[in-house]
Amino acid sequence: MRIRTETVGIFLLLSIATFSTPAFAQGRRQAQPGKEPPHPPKVGEQAPDFELKTLGGDIVSLEKLTEDSPVVILVLRGWPGYQCPICNRQVGEFLNKQSDFADVQLVMIYPGPADLLAEHAKEFQGAKSFPDNFHYVIDPDYKFTNAWGLRWEATRETAYPSTFVIGRDRKILFGQTVVSHRDRVNASTVLEVLAKPEP
Repeated sequence: MRIRTETVGIFLLLSIATFSTPAFAQGRRQAQPGKEPPHPPKVGEQAPDFELKTLGGDIVSLEKLTEDSPVVILVLRGWPGYQCPICNRQVGEFLNKQSDFADVQLVMIYPGPADLLAEHAKEFQGAKSFPDNFHYVIDPDYKFTNAWGLRWEATRETAYPSTFVIGRDRKILFGQTVVSHRDRVNASTVLEVLAKPEP
């Protein structure tokens, strides 16, 4: 009986030691991929310029777009191995209010591995028809996503879903990045930001 009690005690001590090691704690942190905060540009900062291509091969430049109007940027999840239904819903909402965004340039960024990204982006677009001021671009191999500190480094992830409003001076007027697939900024919130005079 005494031997059995000591054996159980040793087993418990070993179990506690195993689950208290830094390696186990680190493993637990890694199991929460969306909890590490990203590092996007902040409100008031100058938005880094970018040049991305549409599916038709046209180059979209932030510097060029901000010459005449504010710019709204929607960073989608792109291709994490499937088409994101929440991204689809967010884009659909902005399309439904496209007349309210007539004086704004809106950029939708679809990131993912370069291989077959254009094909996946076409699939996501489907039957959607974008007005001339809605620019649907791809971000092969996360060039933009990394430059803006939005890369979600986890299995079956691409970028943290984000929404930005950029003024004509390329200053960031509004920015929201979420560490989940939900809680996206809606069109009404963006329109409220745009209704305010630029500083």
